[in-house]
Amino acid sequence: MKVDHDTLQKIAHLARLDVRPEEEAALLDSLNEVLTWMEQLNELDTTGVEPLTHISDEQNVMRDDVVGRHLPREQALSNAPQQDGTFFQVPKVLE
Repeated sequence: MKVDHDTLQKIAHLARLDVRPEEEAALLDSLNEVLTWMEQLNELDTTGVEPLTHISDEQNVMRDDVVGRHLPREQALSNAPQQDGTFFQVPKVLE
């Protein structure tokens, strides 16, 4: 797979990146290099290899969910750039 100018612009838009024209060539080369490397991984024989879901056997230690003191809603929303009195308001990301 090759990344072209249009694909790069779409990825940059989705990632909210400002890619300057002078950076495009180097970024295209880097992305295509990574994709070429990923394609090489597809050539490996992984027969009999168990898929990993985690890199180690460590278990996350969870604490009990205990009701305690909390920040009043008004105070939590006091510095919000946008809010409606109940919730934080954020720009729409998905269409």
